[in-house]
Amino acid sequence: MPVVPITNLQFKDKKVLVRCDFNVPIAEGKIQDPARIDASLDTIRYILEHGGVAVLCSHLGRPKERSAEFSLKPVAEYLTNVLGQKVKLAPDCVGDHTGKMIEALKPGEAILLENLRFHKEEEANDRDFSHELARYKQVYVNDGFGTAHRAHASTVGVTRFLSERAAGFLMMRELDALRKVTENPQRPSVAIMGGAKVSDKIGLIKNLLNKVDSILIGGAMAYTFLKAQGIAVGRSRVEDDKIELAKELLADAGRKGVKIILPSDHIVAGAPEAAATPHTVTEIPSEMMGLDIGPQTVDTFIAEIARAKTVIWNGPLGFFEVPAFATGTMRVGEALANQAGVISIIGGGDTAAAIAHAPWANKFTHISTGGGATLEFLEGRELPGVKALEV
Repeated sequence: MPVVPITNLQFKDKKVLVRCDFNVPIAEGKIQDPARIDASLDTIRYILEHGGVAVLCSHLGRPKERSAEFSLKPVAEYLTNVLGQKVKLAPDCVGDHTGKMIEALKPGEAILLENLRFHKEEEANDRDFSHELARYKQVYVNDGFGTAHRAHASTVGVTRFLSERAAGFLMMRELDALRKVTENPQRPSVAIMGGAKVSDKIGLIKNLLNKVDSILIGGAMAYTFLKAQGIAVGRSRVEDDKIELAKELLADAGRKGVKIILPSDHIVAGAPEAAATPHTVTEIPSEMMGLDIGPQTVDTFIAEIARAKTVIWNGPLGFFEVPAFATGTMRVGEALANQAGVISIIGGGDTAAAIAHAPWANKFTHISTGGGATLEFLEGRELPGVKALEV
């Protein structure tokens, strides 16, 4: 069933509960990266400009109890600056006091509710909490794609009580981009897989074997696949309990005619530390660990990408937190960003973080704001927060 876009609803004189993903990094009360907030500004502005009251809600971190450390106060201050109007922070996300603050708002005004996860009932999708969260509102808009894989009160529960509901602009952009590369991708279609664990990407690889022509595997997960082929990997990170699975995935790819390309050379060191001395090798010494793909592998990956019409990238190709081991990720990323005519989807999380400050980062077709949500969508799983928007 279709998801209703925000443009299909009327907001004039209505209180609108807007689920956003404002789970941004904050240090000493200062927002370090406002990208997730900025991504929802067009949705918020649309509601305000069309005469609605925007009641914004989000979680922040994983608080075990209410604390100033996890307060959304810095987000309210940031919104006040970028929206050009005072955005008050309610003392709670539910309750009579908060309700009175919402009732006092005029069309075109906004308020931010305090951290949803100060209540354990949020993650439990508690019915009474959902009902309380929906009080004083007439419309629900979900623009927090990064939380759409969670069946929480603010993503699913409130839709039992707010029949007028829609997806915000960010949510629609995410869904449109991910559907474009999974439902009927332009061929050749290439997936770039990285990150630490094969176990994190099992569902993704299995699903993509039915949708892509080749898979380029880097990051620590590559060493489980290499060991599965009998190749010595030294002290590289390996999931020994997933070696048989890696063999099965390689065999399945062969049966389906999907090319899997693994690193042929490596940047190695004794440990993933800034002080480590990196070496380029084709055979990993027993005392070393692979921490990035080597230049020969980079060239191979870039050549494969150059033939592609669609590229899905999920996971960095090396230990990018240390600059000496970020070269593979950055070189492949730059080549993809500068390739004309390719649909390029970056799968959020660590991948987005690795390239966030590169001068070419804005050249991709779409950089997802989701981490787990993007991964689950690409695995072919139903997202509860999206399902709840269907009418």
